[in-house]
Amino acid sequence: MDLWMNRACRLLEGAIALALALMVVMVFGNVVLRYAFNTGITVSEELSRWCFVWLTFLGALVGLKERAHLGTDVLVSRLPPAGRRVCLVLGQLLMLGITVMLLMGSWSQSKINLDVDAPVTGWSMAWVYGAGVAFAVPALGVLALQLWRTLSGQLKDDELIGIRESEEVPHEGSAR
Repeated sequence: MDLWMNRACRLLEGAIALALALMVVMVFGNVVLRYAFNTGITVSEELSRWCFVWLTFLGALVGLKERAHLGTDVLVSRLPPAGRRVCLVLGQLLMLGITVMLLMGSWSQSKINLDVDAPVTGWSMAWVYGAGVAFAVPALGVLALQLWRTLSGQLKDDELIGIRESEEVPHEGSAR
């Protein structure tokens, strides 16, 4: 399962890199065209916005799998392992509930906007709201797997905190 999830995250990281590259090219190209030639490509504004929406949701999915989202462990790190486990389970249950709500809302908005055309491209606005669906469906699987691992005791005591240290924070024993 981990191998499959790692491969899926690599694919998502590639899609994120592609979306970022497209955004950079479209926005930079538009800036150059506007300042140098007093013109621009109208469709690039809309497409770069859509790329940003998708990039954000796909990045959030990779961050969820890697447990790389921002958080604080001031209280939880001081609890015994049983307390950490309870807090982690509560957090995972809350995230599952919120993700279900996000899925329901994104799905509803996608259906509502299925026949609404974007102003420039004319494409369905459901593509924008579909990013929430594309995030929520796999996120529910990731969260359910993480919850299962927590409840089944597969996590070590040091893994019972839902966040990881940042690479920028000096670790104990490192040279300063």
